[in-house]
Amino acid sequence: MIKSELINRLAERNQHLTQRDIERIVGTIFDEIANALSRGDRVELRGFGAFSVKRRPARTGRNPRTGTAVEVQEKFVPFFKTGKELRQKLNLSGKQSDDSE
Repeated sequence: MIKSELINRLAERNQHLTQRDIERIVGTIFDEIANALSRGDRVELRGFGAFSVKRRPARTGRNPRTGTAVEVQEKFVPFFKTGKELRQKLNLSGKQSDDSE
């Protein structure tokens, strides 16, 4: 699902809100998660999962075309760990589709 599909689904379920309002809400949520991560904070959405930032140290890599050594700088990457309820829901839905075959 892409962002526009999420907005459309939310609009279908919340017809009392305008499409523009839903776009602002979704954008604000994503912006707040990104801002919190950029500050080094952890964002936890109970039942869904937690976003955090992992540090990747500097290292020597290889250029895949030429094979020459390339210095890769230290970087920080977003990390998502699923919550217990989401994992259970995913595993339950997988078992239901197996039972129907």
